[in-house]
Amino acid sequence: MTQFEDELSPPFEIIEPPVWRAPIIFNSPHSGSVYPREFLAASRIDEAALRRSEDSFMDEIIADLTGRGFPMVRVNFPRSYVDVNREPYELDPRMFAGRLPSFANTRSMRVAGGLGTIPRVVGDGQEIYFERLDVEDALNRIEALYKPYHRALRRLINKAHQAFGTVVLVDCHSMPSVGVSRDEPKRPDVVIGDRYGTSCASLLPDVVEETLTAQGYSVGRNKPYAGGFITEHYGNPASGLHTIQLELNRAIYMDERRRERGPQFRKVADDFIVLAEALAAIPLDSLGPFQAAAE
Repeated sequence: MTQFEDELSPPFEIIEPPVWRAPIIFNSPHSGSVYPREFLAASRIDEAALRRSEDSFMDEIIADLTGRGFPMVRVNFPRSYVDVNREPYELDPRMFAGRLPSFANTRSMRVAGGLGTIPRVVGDGQEIYFERLDVEDALNRIEALYKPYHRALRRLINKAHQAFGTVVLVDCHSMPSVGVSRDEPKRPDVVIGDRYGTSCASLLPDVVEETLTAQGYSVGRNKPYAGGFITEHYGNPASGLHTIQLELNRAIYMDERRRERGPQFRKVADDFIVLAEALAAIPLDSLGPFQAAAE
């Protein structure tokens, strides 16, 4: 862990309010912008190009929620270095000098697209590295950064679940305003991802859509983003564990080309407070855990 201690200290942060307003956790896993020197030196593209993969400023949009009684989690290292929204060992063998461990998932769709746990490309498809990485480098990043983050997130989820009997994890992301494919329809302001109804009670996306629509946002569901590893892994609504992913169109709150906050930034942050309060108003007994119906 020594190589990460100076630049990535802390690698992630969990900020809890003195008193929880509700068992709702806001998580920003892709807004990290602290780029290790050795990573930049190994990259064939510059920092500006690497930052195209960031969900820039999403952690700032949800930062005010802690003052309203909602805990938040943010990752400080960039997703192009280690992506915590992947399985722990989604690794592309073409990237590494040496043999990957037998348990590595080398055949997922995300690996095929170059976007595994240690990404091969940034979001617009540019190759990151000059040359192959040592396998030990990848495994060290996973041990020192990925696993501690997920252990801490799991502890926070368990704490809320034990205290309230249910918990809602809101996984906050941003998306480019324009997709890679020209055939993709115009993207809405917000895409709700619930893994097609499997990661949370149906009431949650309904409340999110109703609240955001009332605030003037256009809202879609599950296309083009249904939710990644975090949504799938932590969502178990039958046990009272609910995860919902929100993808916010970057054009709403920032200048995508200059990577600067836009004129609507403050309004979007205020609208997230309204959304958090709407979620907190949902009766907990309507979120489970639910017993399976008898056959």
